[in-house]
Amino acid sequence: MTENQTTPDPGEPGSSADRPGGLVPTGDSAEFVAGRSRKGMFGVRGTGDTSGYGGLRLPAYVPAPAERPYGGWFDEVADGLFLALRERGVPAESVLQVTVDRGEITFYVDRDHLLEICRSLRDDPALRFEMCASVSGVDYGPEVPQRLHSVYHLLSMTYRRRIRLEVALDVDDPHVPSVVEVYPTADYQERETYDMFGIVYDGHPALTRILMPDDWDGHPQRKDYPLGGIPVEYKGAEIPPPDQRRAYS
Repeated sequence: MTENQTTPDPGEPGSSADRPGGLVPTGDSAEFVAGRSRKGMFGVRGTGDTSGYGGLRLPAYVPAPAERPYGGWFDEVADGLFLALRERGVPAESVLQVTVDRGEITFYVDRDHLLEICRSLRDDPALRFEMCASVSGVDYGPEVPQRLHSVYHLLSMTYRRRIRLEVALDVDDPHVPSVVEVYPTADYQERETYDMFGIVYDGHPALTRILMPDDWDGHPQRKDYPLGGIPVEYKGAEIPPPDQRRAYS
């Protein structure tokens, strides 16, 4: 009989690892810089992660403002939008920022001019974003000023293009005009975003909860919404709710 071969050390001939292993770096992760990609998953402490890996919680990624030229048809849309706004008497400053990231263009806009911007995008012959495909919300957490964002995905069926609008809101003043009068497809989606994030769409024809019961307290997808759970008995032991579990990181 032949003896079992011992497992070769990392980096040695016959090993599946191409180099010796190293220690996982310790310490806090590098400070987040807007517009930079997040790389790596380890090296963060105090995340509350119960998986044992640690370091999986990283600051929110917020792309930096883009500079001209944006590339492709993005410049055509931007030029067409600013021209249409000027014709409507809407100040160019109503578009607060333009970002191009991951092959998509996003216009961050002032909520006071949201409806005029949507009408321009829908009605201008050079733009023709006839459909609002989605309205959703984002909560970037208490560390971010104007942490609540209302996000609109617009589709031009004429030119086969997609863009995104975002409106940033303070958590203490989460009001934004409803776009239902411009894009009727936003009806139920605005209700869902109100239900989950507490963003109030002023002028909506029937802004009531759509997923949670009418008397539900709070908005479940906000970052500060308390974690809950139903204690589950498993082989004589109880599994506590998520916010009461032990952290191993």
